[in-house]
Amino acid sequence: MARLDDRVAIVTGASRGLGKSIAELFAAEGAAVAVVARTEVQWDPRLPGTVHETVTSIEAAGGRAVAIPADLVNPEEVDGIVDRVNAALGPVDILVNNAALTVPGRPPKGGPGGGSAAAKPAVQAPPPVPGGWSIPRGSFLAFPLKGFRLHFEIGLMATYRLMQLVLPDMIEAGRGSIVNISSAAAYAPGAGPYRTSGPAGAFAYGGNKAAMHHLTQAVAAEMQQYGIPVNVLMPSDPVLSPGNLYAGAGDIDYASPQRFAEATLEVALADATVTTGQLLWSEDVLRPELGRRGWLPRS
Repeated sequence: MARLDDRVAIVTGASRGLGKSIAELFAAEGAAVAVVARTEVQWDPRLPGTVHETVTSIEAAGGRAVAIPADLVNPEEVDGIVDRVNAALGPVDILVNNAALTVPGRPPKGGPGGGSAAAKPAVQAPPPVPGGWSIPRGSFLAFPLKGFRLHFEIGLMATYRLMQLVLPDMIEAGRGSIVNISSAAAYAPGAGPYRTSGPAGAFAYGGNKAAMHHLTQAVAAEMQQYGIPVNVLMPSDPVLSPGNLYAGAGDIDYASPQRFAEATLEVALADATVTTGQLLWSEDVLRPELGRRGWLPRS
């Protein structure tokens, strides 16, 4: 038997990148997979992949999947996801919260790919400052509150709500697992003082991931009595994805998204009496004999 026979899994952000690789592996291991993403039609040539293309790929390989188009910024669409999955595939056994805002811009409202916001960068040009002082691009001082909220709506609030919606069925069935995908950005820039000073970088993205860590552990503490593991998984190495390429990925040796998907599968199969409420790194999961090594940046 395959490792996920008779399981139903939701994978969010599964139109491309890590989410697509996770959905494909879960289906190959026997799960019926609900592929959740907002992109139904490609809206930017730099961001290939749609929710329907992932389903087609799974079905071509002999797997079972259903497309669940949804924009996770919209609470009403989030609330409807689990009912749609239950109607198409049955009660959910595995939830992988992978969706995040990783690129500047969103599909045009009412245009190709859907979306609830106009296609424009989350970070606007820095505003002018009296006296000629220049605010660096990417600075906290120039980052709009709307953009900050958007990261949390997609990466944290949708994760919160989807966990609420799937857990009752998991408790009733006496089995289930939740894996929340995070990033080393949750730990950046770390404690100061700093050798160099400047914009902290992906503070909105990293901030919602850091909040996800606390949420995961709080939910895990409550769910352990029901035997349901709830964990965070982060890539030990930078993983090449369309989002990274969109943002101008550097010339380094990237890790395989398929390898990260294998680590996700291992965490999804975790025993709640041994592994729950953990902040895990992918290579530590795949190579436990080497001990906990955490983030392994490649050069």
